[in-house]
Amino acid sequence: MITKSRFAPSPTGRLHLGHAWSALFSAQQARKQQGQFILRIEDIDHGRCRPEFIDGIYEDLEWLGLIWDTPVRKQSEHMVEYANAIHTLDALGVLYPCFCTRKDIQEEIDRSGAAPHGPEGALYPGTCRHLSDEVRTEKIAAGLPYALRLDVEKAMEHTRHTLTWRDQYQGEHEATPQILGDVVLARKGMMASYHLCVTLDDHLQGITLVTRGEDLLYATHLHRLLQHLLNLTVPEWAHHPLLLDSEGKRFAKRNNAMTLEFMRNDGKTPDDLIQTIWNSLPEHGPWRRLLIDL
Repeated sequence: MITKSRFAPSPTGRLHLGHAWSALFSAQQARKQQGQFILRIEDIDHGRCRPEFIDGIYEDLEWLGLIWDTPVRKQSEHMVEYANAIHTLDALGVLYPCFCTRKDIQEEIDRSGAAPHGPEGALYPGTCRHLSDEVRTEKIAAGLPYALRLDVEKAMEHTRHTLTWRDQYQGEHEATPQILGDVVLARKGMMASYHLCVTLDDHLQGITLVTRGEDLLYATHLHRLLQHLLNLTVPEWAHHPLLLDSEGKRFAKRNNAMTLEFMRNDGKTPDDLIQTIWNSLPEHGPWRRLLIDL
């Protein structure tokens, strides 16, 4: 099978050093298998995404010397596909409307004193999970805003066997999406969440190897469940370590000194950038060796 990987940034700012590492890593994974490297623009957050940042993504990746297949898929142009996926999940009976605000959720967690926790913190306490159909209908008719959450317990009832997924560097995993609780899959003003969009896109684009940072390792458990519910193909994954700055914090878009635009204007070359990535990666493991082939 030909490896088909992708880099899928959100145009909410200029690309930084961590983005460069992810893009180079994904392109290298495809190149070593004589495969395809795909660029996807994840621009469903209409409040934060801007056209000039899309242009910046193209500019930065060209400076890195990367070549990607065209046309580039932009999520904002495929909302009907995400809506159809939501309808499919709703027909399975695994979604429910949640009327809680962030403040409501935090207050409920504080009151309970023992809210369930997952690897990413406190889980949604399930406040709206057991509302009656009558109450839900009344709230919707009253115009209350709501999100659609995945009832993970009901969703797991649709699995007849253990779901597994494989990471190229960490081996086989059993999918345990319960660790993330009842996540939001759609909300007002955004037809679908990251979790749903990225899972469906990877299937529709024929991605065989999903490369991304290890901060999304736990999300893969949920994505594997969504693949099962929506009858999607199951790729392999390759989660790479995040780059950390001198204070041990991950690089972010707010750190303008580490954007590719700043480095380029400061006279840095792609080789300088790769050296910086090398210095930021763990000494042990396969990660530095991957840069040698770039």
